Amino acid sequence: MPVRVSIKPLDWESAFFQRRCGLIELDGEVPLSDSLFAGYDIVQAKVLSQQTAELDALTEQGFRLVEGEAEFVLGIPSTGRPEGIRIARKEHIPALRDAASGAFAQSRFRAPWYQPGDSGRFYAQWIENAVLGTFDHQCLLAVDEQGKMQGFISLRELPDGRARIGLLATLPEAQGLGVGQRMIEAAADWCRARRLTRLHVATQLGNLPALRLYHRCGGVIERTAWWLYR
Repeated sequence: MPVRVSIKPLDWESAFFQRRCGLIELDGEVPLSDSLFAGYDIVQAKVLSQQTAELDALTEQGFRLVEGEAEFVLGIPSTGRPEGIRIARKEHIPALRDAASGAFAQSRFRAPWYQPGDSGRFYAQWIENAVLGTFDHQCLLAVDEQGKMQGFISLRELPDGRARIGLLATLPEAQGLGVGQRMIEAAADWCRARRLTRLHVATQLGNLPALRLYHRCGGVIERTAWWLYR
């Protein structure tokens, strides 16, 4: 039975990267074929790990594996608000952009599909938007006793009573100081204040420090998936 799909234009990404980008949706009505890709520079597909028939069909159409992804769900424990957490403000944007541009250099927006530097620009813009409350709704900072930034986390409230972590990064000089766990605790506090019941986060399968962090914080893997590009 042929795999049936549709393609969703990714307008924001297309404008940002100056390349026509689309996303395969696997619940469409059109059989997967070369003709669907006309006019696109990059077509992305996110396929659950158990969708082996779809994975095989996309591979036959020239799609290449980019990265694996694990999605965690975390409960909202009734712990107190952690110390050393601040709401990011506009004056923090330059430092946040610089940190984000280096923290996610090996993301799925890397070469050869995108230009060198595109990944850094993308995540720098993402964290700026989070400070401004667009896409993600808030950015929180972890700081030391002198107020120096140690890490950041962006959060988005979903319409069904859940929340999602967008970006989370610990600065290199703060590695090993428990900053990641403190930011997860801050995210839980943010959720409690909004009566949100679950916190979701996705990370690369190759990002072992993040996988360990979310497991240590009580996260349960909800699903795994593969990103493929053509």
